[in-house]
Amino acid sequence: MPDHLHAILTPAPEVSLEKAMQYIKGGFSFRLKSRLDVWSRSFNESQILTKEDFEACRAYIEHNPVRAHLNELSEDYKYSSLSQNWMVEPPPLHLR
Repeated sequence: MPDHLHAILTPAPEVSLEKAMQYIKGGFSFRLKSRLDVWSRSFNESQILTKEDFEACRAYIEHNPVRAHLNELSEDYKYSSLSQNWMVEPPPLHLR
C-alpha cells in the first residue's frame, strides 16, 4: 500500500515479535538514509492460531489494493504477494 504495510510474520523461536519489528524498521530506515520519520511508533499485533485465521488474514491483505481502489484485480498491484514479482514463503507447519 502507498502509505502502510501489511505483513504476516513468524519470527524465529528465539526472536520476539518486537525484536523482529525492530530489525525490519531499523534495516529499512538504514537503507533509506532519510531524516524523515517513515514508521509509526507502534504496530498492530494479532496472533493467528488456526488455518482459517491465517487464510482470512492473507485474503484481507491480498485484497487490500482493490478495497483501496488502486487496482481492479489484486494480482495487478505490483507490490502484492499475488503478483508474480514476490516470493512468498508457505505458512508455518501448524497452519497448513
